Amino acid sequence: MDTLLAVPSANPGGLEAGMGMHFGHCEVFTLVEIEHGQVKNVTTLDNPPHAQGGCLAPVQLLADRGVKALLAGGMGFRPLMAFNQVGIHVFYAGQLPTVGEGVRAFLAGQLPEFSQEHTCRGGH
Repeated sequence: MDTLLAVPSANPGGLEAGMGMHFGHCEVFTLVEIEHGQVKNVTTLDNPPHAQGGCLAPVQLLADRGVKALLAGGMGFRPLMAFNQVGIHVFYAGQLPTVGEGVRAFLAGQLPEFSQEHTCRGGH
């Protein structure tokens, strides 16, 4: 496996699911195994309730699963720094409607790395 990509998703997850625009509040993560630039396998992982550790809980959950990249439409500065610390690269997916479209844009190199300018100002 070249990389394991996590995408915040609406239930039930998968490539046809809507993207969850804020990673900390999504229902499920779609995990996409990528080999040689191709999707090899797609699974899902439930996101713990936001009250259990807030937006930092999913960071460790995804790191423990071996995730190396994450697509997000929004997140706070603290979780972005936490992802950087555990070696997960975060890419800004803007308003892409489905997980599959986000994955295609990621594979095509069309998504910028998530920067401080993309973070939410809600004090996460």
